[in-house]
Amino acid sequence: MIRLLVFLAVVFALGLGFAWLADRPGEMLVTFNGYQYQVTLMVAAVAIVAVVAAVMIVWWLIKSLWNSPYTISRYFRVRRRDRGYQALSTGMIAAGAGDGALARKKTKEAVKLINADQEPLINLLDAQASLLEGDHEGARAKFERMLDDPEMRLLGLRGLYLEAERLGDRNAARHYAGRAAAVAPQLAWAAESTLEELTERGDWDGALKLVEAQKSTRQIERDAANRRRAVLLTAKAQALVDSDLSAARAAALEANKLAPDFAPAAVIAADMVFRQNDVRKGSKILEAAWKAEPHPDIAELYTHARAGDAVMDRLNRAKKLQELKKNHAESSMAVARAALDAQDFATARREAEAAIRMDRREGAYLLLADIEEAETGDQGKVRQLLSKAVRAPRDPAWVADGVISERWAPVSPVTGKLDAFTWRAPMERLGQLIDSEADLPVPAIAAAPAEPGKAIEIAPDAPAERPAPANDGEKEMAAAEPAGETEAIGQGSEPPRLPDDPGVAPEEEAEKSARRFRLF
Repeated sequence: MIRLLVFLAVVFALGLGFAWLADRPGEMLVTFNGYQYQVTLMVAAVAIVAVVAAVMIVWWLIKSLWNSPYTISRYFRVRRRDRGYQALSTGMIAAGAGDGALARKKTKEAVKLINADQEPLINLLDAQASLLEGDHEGARAKFERMLDDPEMRLLGLRGLYLEAERLGDRNAARHYAGRAAAVAPQLAWAAESTLEELTERGDWDGALKLVEAQKSTRQIERDAANRRRAVLLTAKAQALVDSDLSAARAAALEANKLAPDFAPAAVIAADMVFRQNDVRKGSKILEAAWKAEPHPDIAELYTHARAGDAVMDRLNRAKKLQELKKNHAESSMAVARAALDAQDFATARREAEAAIRMDRREGAYLLLADIEEAETGDQGKVRQLLSKAVRAPRDPAWVADGVISERWAPVSPVTGKLDAFTWRAPMERLGQLIDSEADLPVPAIAAAPAEPGKAIEIAPDAPAERPAPANDGEKEMAAAEPAGETEAIGQGSEPPRLPDDPGVAPEEEAEKSARRFRLF
């Protein structure tokens, strides 16, 4: 566009100049080699312009002829490069589609047309083709050669990391990820693998620095970074609780500040505060966490905040927790446990039954069995409750990658993933899917409709002979035999028991067992 405007401006200026000369006639006299040449100004101007144009054209022709070998070679070089990039593009598409044969073919074409030192993507396509062909040794060798090129180093480390992960060599994979994270900390895959390595070694400070770097480079959101920091600080506090109490307290309080609803952080922070006899502050921490999500560990620590409290004081503290989170199974369970310890069986039974109505699960039935044994000692009812507990859904627990743990842990023992444990109900057992006969109503079986009897035509025939009537003694013997059998059953045998009820022996029914069927 600019060139067009410049060209139009030049043409316009020439037109104005020739018009100006045409309005002012004159002559030009030139003496050269004894001759005089006389022309008008218009002719002289046209001649000068023509000479300048001719000189420019001649110069362009000479320059073109001089540069023609280079121009021709550049044309073929550009064409060759375009063909090479076309082959490279087709090969990359084939590699992404999983066509190893086409990817290898286009790799060979690209190598012939393009210098691999100038285009690093050829090395990537070559390695991808080797992987598609199943030549993992060759692919690893190519990835290792990439480490010598600063431009390809991260790509080589990524390829070696994936190969180590495929082989299950976690140490090698973390080694390559650590090298990549040292060069480029913004790489998510390298940072995640390095974070797993640091947490597995227990280097909580190093893991915290890495999470801070991830947050500064915006790899993870602010909320996710705060959650990770809370998990790491909780793990750090657990590790330092026996060696450095002040550092453990600082880490636990910071973790609770970052995630007030995180139960493990709240429990250890409150425990650190309780050790310094600050019951009020620790209770506030537990109450805030309880409002967010009730947890049995919170209830246990809250009710036993003061070592010298009586059982009634613990019951009152449990009721205070219930006021904070009403109509929740954990609240009723906490009150029921405290009431059982205080021998308030009516309250304990009422709250345990309320917990079963809100959340039918194993622990509630076991607690109700404890209450039944402590109050009445009726072993039949206790066994009935235990039978229901076996069939009830399991209590929530810390679950990560199929591993069920009674205590929270910062990383998964299977994959090493950070913050893998979640508080939820584990997978149901097969026996829990089958309800007891007492829990399910037995469907009634409808009686079959009576078929109308067919009319039978009776033909007159000779009367059949009647059997001789039995004497009175035989009738009495026949009537006495069923009565004798019934009497024998009533005296000599016990009524059959249900399959799930083993029964109560008389000697067991006389004594009361002091055991409790508790989960906690």
